[in-house]
Amino acid sequence: MYTKHFGLAKKPFELNPDPTMVYMGESYKEAMAVLRYGLLDKKGFLLLTGPVGTGKTTLLKLLLKTLSKNIRICLVANPLLSISEFYYFLSAQYGLDEWDGNKAKFLLKFGRMVEECLRKDERVLLIIDEAHLLSEELLEEVRLLSNQEYQVLSIVLVGQPELADHLEQDRFLPFRQRIGLRFNLKPFLDKETGYYIKLRLLRSGAQRLDLFNEDAIKVIHHASKGIPRTINVLCDLALLSGLAEKKHIVNEEMVRECVKEMQLAGEDIPLLPKSKSSFLCKFMGRRERQGF
Repeated sequence: MYTKHFGLAKKPFELNPDPTMVYMGESYKEAMAVLRYGLLDKKGFLLLTGPVGTGKTTLLKLLLKTLSKNIRICLVANPLLSISEFYYFLSAQYGLDEWDGNKAKFLLKFGRMVEECLRKDERVLLIIDEAHLLSEELLEEVRLLSNQEYQVLSIVLVGQPELADHLEQDRFLPFRQRIGLRFNLKPFLDKETGYYIKLRLLRSGAQRLDLFNEDAIKVIHHASKGIPRTINVLCDLALLSGLAEKKHIVNEEMVRECVKEMQLAGEDIPLLPKSKSSFLCKFMGRRERQGF
């Protein structure tokens, strides 16, 4: 909608995880190093946590692109599965016979696959995204899966910080003892927010990288608290504001207006006095009058 106005080849702030748009801030670099070291050093269980919107899934996709081809990978993106569905999914992803409800048979087939990988110098990787949603029963199944003492199996749990808090309970002591490495992904620092915005503009074909002035970037960082997903939403809305106001540089006032558009009840976001009519309402009203 606004790409032509700003001279962009595509929208720079889409919400879908895109490894080509990753800005490797300090926390990202550390997280990637921890994960790669954990896999190379066969640490068994790895734990990656981070607040909502910090880019954990994007980091996972980038990690998978960098891994060698001698790794058999199963990525569980939705952990809201029953135990039977979990084993059915693992069987399908690892190319085993279809799950028939017999766990003993599954473990025998899984064990043979792992032994084959050991002979071929291959690795087996199980990644569970959104792992904070795992039921206690399924979490126990994941732990028991690692009980087989497979030398080539690594399990990565990725989730929100409450996952680590959840595992601190006494009943999960056997699970915690198996975690070889853990890392908590942090939001961007103030300078990193600016670098992130400019990188996404550059990779979207921008001819100039000052589409957001420095004051606008400061407000974006403060309002988003350095969370990449929130930065994306706010920047996308700000570029739409620029189109509505026929401006080619996003300034602080425009961003503050967008912050008001985004605010949900109870959010701690700095606001300007409420205007009579938002830019978005004005813009959409004009588009409707023009027949769009």
